[in-house]
Parts: sequence; structure tokens; C-alpha cells
Amino acid sequence: MTDRPRSPEPIAGHGLLDGKRVLVTAAAGTGIGSATARRCAEEGARLVISDAHERRLAEVAAEIGNAVEVAQVCDVTDEAQVQALFDAAGALDVVVNNAGLGGQVDLVDMTDEQWSKVLDVTLNGTFRCTRAALRLMTAAGSGVVVNNASVLGWRAQAGQAHYAAAKAGVMALTRCAAIEAAPFGVRVNAVAPSIAMHAFLAKASSEELLTELTEREAFGRAAEPWEVANVIVFLASDYSSYMTGEVVSVSSQHA
Repeated sequence: MTDRPRSPEPIAGHGLLDGKRVLVTAAAGTGIGSATARRCAEEGARLVISDAHERRLAEVAAEIGNAVEVAQVCDVTDEAQVQALFDAAGALDVVVNNAGLGGQVDLVDMTDEQWSKVLDVTLNGTFRCTRAALRLMTAAGSGVVVNNASVLGWRAQAGQAHYAAAKAGVMALTRCAAIEAAPFGVRVNAVAPSIAMHAFLAKASSEELLTELTEREAFGRAAEPWEVANVIVFLASDYSSYMTGEVVSVSSQHA
């Protein structure tokens, strides 16, 4: 039995987003959002970043530095805050909708409040931000939206009915938005990660569950958040110019 591969080293930027203005939601913390913001900056983008957590947002903005042009608090469940974010952002080339909320509870024990909260952040929040992005981009005649979905939009996992339903909704929203936006030169795609390990996930999930999910991966490890961010950057860049309405799995899970 050979040892499982270790996580690779991050790769250097190649200017894939030179001159692009990119908005990333839920960009604070240690997860995919902050990794995406950093990766976009490394690829030459100018950034607008947002998050519901003001202190963590400010910390990430300071870490990234001059590439951040706007750092604005935004709760994606509040339409007024979403509109204020896009007003502050101005012209945008790329919008990455990363905001999402999970939880672990069996359906028979799930309350209406638990169901609605996950759906409002994860699906409705993506809808609100996609709508705002398309209003700007269709008028401009160009732009890219990348949504963060999940393999749970396709696959079953106990205790995840609300999250899986929301992420399946994000996939469907992505496909429909792409068809509507294509005549205006705007592309809409999504990524569907399996498991990307970071501090917040480790805090929010049990060690037993994370071990089980990791063991399902063909590489025997979770993805690094920047590995998901790399695929987001690809979809945001001109290298994916003929892709729209697609959901790209970022996963090494066995079928």
C-alpha cells in the first residue's frame, strides 16, 4: 500500500485576470472565499470583497493589500445590503457568489427555521447577487458569474437535506441564468466542491464526519481551499470562454 499523496504546493499566478474587477462574497475567514480573493489578486485582479463579519473582512482586506479596492459588509439575505454592495462596487467583470450556510440535522428533527435559514443564505443569497450581477453585466455586454455549489447538489448525505436542496437549487439557478445571459455576452457557471478543509469547517463539523468524508476521497485527503479557488479562477478567466451553464465538480470522490 503506497502512501497517499500530500497536498501540492500552490502555483504562481499567470495573469489570468489582469485588468479584471472581481467581486467575491463571503470573502472573510479561512475558507474558499478568502482563498478565491487571494488567488484572484495573484492573477492580477482588482477586488471588491464582502462578508457579513466586519472584523474578519477587514483582516482579510489588510492581508491581501492594495488589490482590494472595496471591502464592504454585506448580509446576502438582505436585498438592501446586496444592492448597496453592488452600488459601491461599480463596474464589474466577475462576480463570485460564495456565501453559503450549512448544518448537520436529520430531516425528521429539522425545524422550519433551520431549513429556511440555510435556504435563505445559500440559495436565495446566490439568487440576489446573481440578479444584481446580471443587471450590471447584461447592460455592459460582458461579464462572468461563478457560483459555489457542492457535490451534495448531486449526491446524498444524511443530515444535509437543507444544504443539499439549496446547492441543487444553485445548480439549477446557474443553468437557467446562463441561458438568459448568453445573448448579452455574459457567462454563468458554478463549481461543486466535495470537501475543502479549513478552520471554520473543522469547527462546525464533527471530527468523525470529516474523517469519513475525507476517506471517501480518492486522494485520501480533502482539497485545499486554494485548489477550489484555482477552478473558480479558470471559470472567471477567458480560458473558459465557451463554457456557460456548466457545474464543474472539484472532487476526487469515488463514484
